[in-house]
Amino acid sequence: MRLPTLSSLLCLVGLASLPVNAYDDPNIKSIPLRTHSLTSPYLDSDFQSRWFDFGGDTLVRADKYIRLTADRPSQQGWIYSRVPLTATNWQIELEFEISGSGTLHGDGFALWLTKQRATQGPVFGATDKFEGLGIFFDTYKNNRPGVTFPYVMAMMGDGQTTYDQAHDGKANELAGCSARGLRNAPVPTKARLTYFQDKSLSLELQYKTEDSWIECFSLSAEDSNIAIPSVAYLGLSAETGELSDNHDIISLKAENLYSVGRKDGAGNRGSEKSSGRGRSSSPKAKKESGSWTWFLFKVVLFFGAVVGAYFGWTVYRTKARSSRF
Repeated sequence: MRLPTLSSLLCLVGLASLPVNAYDDPNIKSIPLRTHSLTSPYLDSDFQSRWFDFGGDTLVRADKYIRLTADRPSQQGWIYSRVPLTATNWQIELEFEISGSGTLHGDGFALWLTKQRATQGPVFGATDKFEGLGIFFDTYKNNRPGVTFPYVMAMMGDGQTTYDQAHDGKANELAGCSARGLRNAPVPTKARLTYFQDKSLSLELQYKTEDSWIECFSLSAEDSNIAIPSVAYLGLSAETGELSDNHDIISLKAENLYSVGRKDGAGNRGSEKSSGRGRSSSPKAKKESGSWTWFLFKVVLFFGAVVGAYFGWTVYRTKARSSRF
């Protein structure tokens, strides 16, 4: 067997150390958050999930989806993370499917980042008077003239305000958009929610053309209150009433975002990882320290891999030469 050359090994080491792009801006990199991600088969070997709880009418089909509700009346289902999302800057990409056979359908599903968790209730299958962020994918129009449904809407709950059920959340709307074609879409339907702590919140949708994203809304802290609680659990819930639909979750991917190089769209500069909620008394010093720490770590990792590869290569050549005699 021919041993790879040292130059080939160095190339492989370099590729392994490259950061991952998860954002349109090439200066923003990401770290996957396994604790807040879900992909098929969704469950561990003991038919449980290490990082998520399921409840209500939720059904897990390991090879296809997590079905929050079936296309039957009066169902409620939910999924919630067991640990809070502590990253300060993050991106959540959700692939889902809303489908059904009837011409009349409802009610919809929600994505949550709230202090409350795993509690059934009247707001798309979850509790009312929540504290945190709710993103509602509403498929049934109750009483909201001039708005096309399905309608996707964000609400920032304060723990005391009731969701305006009678008017499809009109009194609570932080931002939103119509999304005709979201139900029974011809391509995989996805939502991408991006948050930079106390700076910006944006939502993009994919439902018309694959790999083509449509901006639903983009908010800045100057315009709106977008402060998500420091302890917030990631959840999904759905509900049907007299009308129904299948509300399926195909995958959920969460990533911690950090910026490198120049100033990014959220106003951060340098190499800044968002691994927690704590703040330094000297932001500039923290950013510079984080940048050098990350750089030195990569250098040590790179040269450690190079030395290991070279040592293995040398030992192999020595043994190969000895075996000739």
